[in-house]
Parts: sequence; structure tokens; C-alpha cells
Amino acid sequence: MSKPVGLLLEDRGVLRVAGADAVAFLQGLVSNDVRKTEQGHAIYAALLTPQGRYLHDMMIAGEPGSGALLIDTERARLADLKRRLTLYKLRAQVTIEEMGDTVAVAAMWPGGALAALGLPEQAGATQSWQGGVAYVDPRLAALGARAILPLASAAAALASAGLAQGTLGDYERLRIGLGVPAGGRDLVVEKSILLENGFDELNGVDWQKGCYVGQELTARTKYRGLVKKRLLPVAISGTLPAPGSAVLLDGAEVGEMMSGVAEGANGLGLALLRLDAVRRAESGAELRAGDARLKPMRPDWMDVQEE
Repeated sequence: MSKPVGLLLEDRGVLRVAGADAVAFLQGLVSNDVRKTEQGHAIYAALLTPQGRYLHDMMIAGEPGSGALLIDTERARLADLKRRLTLYKLRAQVTIEEMGDTVAVAAMWPGGALAALGLPEQAGATQSWQGGVAYVDPRLAALGARAILPLASAAAALASAGLAQGTLGDYERLRIGLGVPAGGRDLVVEKSILLENGFDELNGVDWQKGCYVGQELTARTKYRGLVKKRLLPVAISGTLPAPGSAVLLDGAEVGEMMSGVAEGANGLGLALLRLDAVRRAESGAELRAGDARLKPMRPDWMDVQEE
């Protein structure tokens, strides 16, 4: 088994939502059941438009000892998420604070990372750790663990747990190979639909929690079987296509490239593909993006409804 590794994710930022109404406030807004954080579970969730289109995705964990909620999300869009949440604040007894450079988000992944932190192999399991909070990635335990830590001691905390220094490239290969989207790099703001991007199987939607913004369309998409595309990992033979590149089958557009990582002369990427085109590709038809050939791969966790 390879040695566990850790990495500070510089592209991630943290919002702190505190106050007597913190859980109830977010409960009425995001796609997952925020009450789970009161039971020691981190969650994966999304904020949607009223029409059920993607705005932000995030991981939410309870801050040990305070009752506040910590939101791990994209640093570049942190201010936009705070602005959107503030619009819904009204009379709720909450404060919404950007943590800035006082905290860091870390990823720690396989080769025993969960054991090094004393965490079980259960998505979302949470515990206090090194002055912050550590949790199994709530999307998939195979992604390892994450932590929100004081910035000043974050690097030392990873080293004290016996974690080697990881690289962003290695983490991206893990994430993309598992078919897990990375926020606005793989989802289009005000356009993407959660169920096309794995949020159901990746524990990002709770179907029993009741109303939230965009809930009606999300439920209709599931129960009427309206998912005709899926975000899938693709093995790339040739030059890595740029994000947004059209995926073609027999000259017709059947999808779009999202994030990717080069591997020598080839690569690995995520592509939003029509399911009929995926089935044809699995039967031998050729998908292309630019001068590259693509081979779609279905992750073990993915439940694709066949027609």
C-alpha cells in the first residue's frame, strides 16, 4: 500500500455560518440535509437557482465546539456564494463570514490516509483534528479525507500525521478517474443540472429533507427519468482537449469536454456526454474531441438508468 499523502488546496476557501438559526437557514437553501452536521457528519450539497440550475457546490461540516457551520467551496467564487446566501438571510439569526487566510483546506488521500487520521471508511464521518475538523470526503470515501485547519499550523499538522507531500496533479488524476466534478470547472453556472453530474449517487441530494431552492425541478428530473446526459471520465488518446471542446460522434456533437489532466502524450478527463452516444462508444463507435480519441468509462458508483 502506498504511503498516504496530503495537500493544501489553494483553490478552496471557507465560509463560516454561525448563529442560532445556522442549520435551519442553510436547510431551506441547499440540496442536502444540513441537520446531518449536528450528528457528526459532513455533507456535500449544492445551491441552485429557483429553476434548479447549478450555482455553487460545497462541503459543509460542523465547527467543533461552536455549533457553527464551515462551508468548504471554491475560493475564486467565495464572495459570490456569500452574496447569494446573504440575499436569503432576512431575519434569520445568522452571521456569514469569509474566513480568508486564517484557515486552509487540506485533502488527504488513499494509502491509509483515513487510518492516519483515525477516521472510518464512511463518507462524511467527522472528527475534531489538529485545532480544526477532519472528515471523510462526503462524496466518496475513495477520495480520502479533507480537513479545515488553522492556516498557520496546517502544513505541520499534515506532517505530524505521517502524510507525505502530495501533488495537485495526483489529486486531479484521482478525482477525475473517479468521475467526480470540481465545481465551476465541470459544471456550468445557471445551466448544469445536478443529476447529470452525479449528485444523487455522490450523496449531494437528500430526497426526504423537504423544500429547498430548486427542489421541484430536481425531483421532477429524477422521478420522470429526464436524465439523458451524464458526466463521465474519459480516457484520452492524443492531445488533451481544452475545456468546452465539443465531443463528436460521426461528425455530430454529442457532448462537451470539462476538466482534464495530461498523462504523457495522452490524458484523462471528464466529459458531459449523451447517454445514447456512450452506449454506441461502448459498442465500438469512436468519440473524438479535437484530434483526440475518447473512451468513456463508467465509475462503479454511478447508476445510469438504461432506456
